[in-house]
Amino acid sequence: MSSIARPGDEPKLRRRGLWGWMLFDWAAQPFFTVVITFIFGPYFVSRLTDDPVHGQAMWGYTITIAGFIIAVLSPVLGSIADQTGRRKPWIGVFAVIKITALLLLWYAVPGSPLIYPFILIVLASVAAEFSIVFNDSMMPRLVSESQIGRISNIAWGLGYLGGMIVLISVVGLLAADPESGKTILGLDPLFGLNPLTGDDARVTGPIAGLWYLVFILPMFLFTPDAPHVPLKAAAAVRTGLTELWRTIAELKERTGLLKFLIARMIFQDGVNGLLALGGTFAAGMFAWQTVELGVYGIILNVVAIGGCLVAGGLDSRLGSKTIILASLICLTIALLGIVSTGPGYTLFGLLQLSPADSGGLFGTAAEKAYILFGLLVGIAFGPVQASSRSYLARSVSPEEAGRFFGLYALSGRATSFLAPAAVATVTLATGSARLGMATLVVFLAVGLLILLKIPYPANKSR
Repeated sequence: MSSIARPGDEPKLRRRGLWGWMLFDWAAQPFFTVVITFIFGPYFVSRLTDDPVHGQAMWGYTITIAGFIIAVLSPVLGSIADQTGRRKPWIGVFAVIKITALLLLWYAVPGSPLIYPFILIVLASVAAEFSIVFNDSMMPRLVSESQIGRISNIAWGLGYLGGMIVLISVVGLLAADPESGKTILGLDPLFGLNPLTGDDARVTGPIAGLWYLVFILPMFLFTPDAPHVPLKAAAAVRTGLTELWRTIAELKERTGLLKFLIARMIFQDGVNGLLALGGTFAAGMFAWQTVELGVYGIILNVVAIGGCLVAGGLDSRLGSKTIILASLICLTIALLGIVSTGPGYTLFGLLQLSPADSGGLFGTAAEKAYILFGLLVGIAFGPVQASSRSYLARSVSPEEAGRFFGLYALSGRATSFLAPAAVATVTLATGSARLGMATLVVFLAVGLLILLKIPYPANKSR
């Protein structure tokens, strides 16, 4: 066969490669949706242990350790990738680690030692985030600057759609009510899964792993990688470390980028904490089981998809910075509403609610109020992350994208142990999960205030 491309083939191949890149978010998001946030995380907190306060603290420290490893190694790996050129081999290695760890979560049965799921979640989280560094650093080569914000938000929206589909499948087909033995659709759970032994939650690990395996294949098959640079491993590490230190030193002159990375370091810590601990907080406060948590997650993901699609258009017209600021304001209001809500009240008791339970899902007024505040989270948590990605992509060149997206991952994780550690420590010290969650407001507010003074794009002077 001739290797010469026919007229019209190049745009078609470019579109196919772009869709392959966008499907990475579709492949990756179910891990965060069903494992970290809505199903396995709350299971870890409320069903693997008899003490929800201790469970929330342990889950917080799990996220803390993973965040610390990610913070230390992400910029190093990003710089090394810039030296070797290719990103896909790195993504492949970390895919093996992530998928293996997720498959093994099936063995986290109630009453088993917490140390094993603790280690597996750390491994899966680290592998997932490292893969994101390499995938994100491909974006400047694939997308024109004018389209970066739109494509980034669409990809993020695709991710939420993938996460929602998996979540709906778990709630509708796999997770049964412990009393009735039926799923929310009135069906017997597939494969004979028993909610009393945590099957409905444990199965989310293998499901997320297999979903990831299938849907990262288009990226490997169709998305063009950067040209390979023939460097030996040791030379690549040395050169990568040298480039990392040069990049850090370079930030002294590129103050806009430095301030943006600092702002993101702080506000993303609050966002990560809210996403990782929001479901566990609800599980502890309202005793929500897999079905309630799954439906809550579906509601948030439906809203998140719409939020990303709207934000994608607004990002092109108003700029990434405006979208991030609006999202942070929305998240701060939502978080204040969440921590101010409890059985029989909301807004710190200023509004008293009927404690009566009408039966069915979310039967109390307090649960309904919690969901309303959760809708604000759904609107904002996708755009704040997608537009942060496009903010940086507009501020760096394709040749330096790997090292700066490595620092970008660092900025999202450098202090990522602080938010969950603050939540866990305050929770243990006060015995109040509510006060622990309230510490996240500080991270969102401080990051927002710093961002206000940063130029857009970050490589421009005011």
